[in-house]
Amino acid sequence: MPALQSDSRVFVAGHRGLVGSAVVRRLAADGVELMTRTRAELDLRDGAAVQAFFEAERPTHVVLAAAKVGGILANRDFPADFVGQNLAIQQAVLMAAHETGVGQRGRVVFLGSTCIYPREAPQPMREVDLLTGPLEPTNRAYAIAKIAGIELAEALHRQHGDDVVSLMPTNLYGPGDNFDLATSHVLPALIRRFHEARRDAGPDAPVTLWGTGSPKREFLHADDLADAVAFVLALDEPTMRAAAPDGLLNVGVGEDLAIRDLAERVRDVVGADSPIRWDTDKPDGTPRKLLDVSRLTALGWRADTSLHDGLASTYDWFREHVATAPAT
Repeated sequence: MPALQSDSRVFVAGHRGLVGSAVVRRLAADGVELMTRTRAELDLRDGAAVQAFFEAERPTHVVLAAAKVGGILANRDFPADFVGQNLAIQQAVLMAAHETGVGQRGRVVFLGSTCIYPREAPQPMREVDLLTGPLEPTNRAYAIAKIAGIELAEALHRQHGDDVVSLMPTNLYGPGDNFDLATSHVLPALIRRFHEARRDAGPDAPVTLWGTGSPKREFLHADDLADAVAFVLALDEPTMRAAAPDGLLNVGVGEDLAIRDLAERVRDVVGADSPIRWDTDKPDGTPRKLLDVSRLTALGWRADTSLHDGLASTYDWFREHVATAPAT
């Protein structure tokens, strides 16, 4: 597997999140110099502050993992935040990277999302399916912001020759995930619901979940995504562009399962026997989201964390860092 040079200086934007923290762990293992800033130290929405940071620190590579993210409920309630904050972050970081020459001396990796693809995209979804149909309404605001980031990244390549690549990861999970039921994605929400039902009412307490359980999703462990980021950062540009002439690379496992099946697997990992009730008055979201990962596979990278192992380790992390004792 290719590796970055030892004198590389990588700025990981969003290093405290699920993805960013995994990227930091992965790159630290390679011994490269890492640069991180908390939100209090650097507001990534502030273009002038971000520009000053880049001018002072001069990173050789950038991983843009910072974003405002959330599930169906958060996207429904805060669409202006999802558009505005993500546009501001992307504009500030990508343009500062351009102005200070990061894309000329190294590489910028922009992390998007599979919600960029049309709701009714052919399955599995290919990179060329972008902008070929209407988006899923329940996360359209976030998707449009990410599409704008992809377009800016590729425009910087076309106009200025900047070395920028956009990775489109499938649904992510792992240590450091968001387990807040109001803002989390489906997998961490399932872990919390089954855990709290078992804790508060016993292992056979019923659990009510949104939708029908029929939509199919693909799940990638955050550590596998971090490994893909490290792999792509170290690829030479001709090799990368030969596989991804539009600068887009899907990152996934190439397999999916129904949410109903996922719920049962999570229930087993948690050690519950909860009957599952489906609230069919609530939305399902996109019917299916499976990625075609042939571009990245052809370059020599594959995910290697099984869903069972990933669920078990994520639940262990949740119990250690998030779960609370029952009220007395």
